[in-house]
Amino acid sequence: MSSEFKSVAIIGLGLIGSSIARGVREYMPDMRVTGFDASDAARAESRDLGFCHNVMDDAAAAVTDADLVILAVPVGRMADAARAIAPGLRNDAIISDVGSSKASVADMLRSVLPNHVIIPAHPVAGTENSGPAAGFASLFEQRWCIITPRGGDNAEAVQKLATFWQALGAKVEEMDARHHDLVLAVTSHLPHLIAYTIVGTASELEEVTESEVIKYSAGGFRDFTRIAASDPVMWRDIFLNNKDAVLGTLQRFNEDLTGLQQAIRKGDGEKLEAWFTRTRKIRRSIIDEGQDDPAPNFGRRHS
Repeated sequence: MSSEFKSVAIIGLGLIGSSIARGVREYMPDMRVTGFDASDAARAESRDLGFCHNVMDDAAAAVTDADLVILAVPVGRMADAARAIAPGLRNDAIISDVGSSKASVADMLRSVLPNHVIIPAHPVAGTENSGPAAGFASLFEQRWCIITPRGGDNAEAVQKLATFWQALGAKVEEMDARHHDLVLAVTSHLPHLIAYTIVGTASELEEVTESEVIKYSAGGFRDFTRIAASDPVMWRDIFLNNKDAVLGTLQRFNEDLTGLQQAIRKGDGEKLEAWFTRTRKIRRSIIDEGQDDPAPNFGRRHS
């Protein structure tokens, strides 16, 4: 599948930005890729890795020829990135992003760039790794990219952006921005918050040393540490920018956790088993949807 865009500028060359660049080079070879990152070291590394045709030292210069501009920076830095590219933007350029919270970011981008077409998007893909070297072209294959246009937005621009993501291998769906934020609070933001909490609590237990936590980590804890290894700046900004949905979901989680706590205290095995049976079915549904691998032992290899 090809894209109608001729040139894309990627602002932010971490895991997602570098993966987009690699995907464009592999799946849309006729499209030119220009990159920029605020970090001198990231720009130098990106040049060495060669996944962009050109890496610029100035954000505005990076977007001058682009008909698609993608902001791949932490959501807390979107405003600064938008202001930095504003002087170089073409009048007909489509501006998008990859942020995990959409309503607040969309409002901010439209405020900073009121005369440009803004079509927010969120590729629901990633790993616990970060930086230019962490990216790979197939990151988005068979993953969802959620586009959150505002009512009345340019339908042609929305379709062009959808086609771009489909060319990268993603499945595309449109969604209201605030509903997106609620969905992601449940499926992504709350699990990360729980992972950060569990790993932090385990490391602070006075009765168990940190060396024991590391040495005797069981599978469940290891999986939590993988999530908790995600970029701390990115997740700080996500929680602050999607706080209403996260706090609402966290309140419901606390109520459910209290219910399980009471079941354990009372010896209510029937309630525990019913809860665990229901959640097991959800895991199977995720595999059936193709959003995870059914390999035994969560894909861990054994000699």
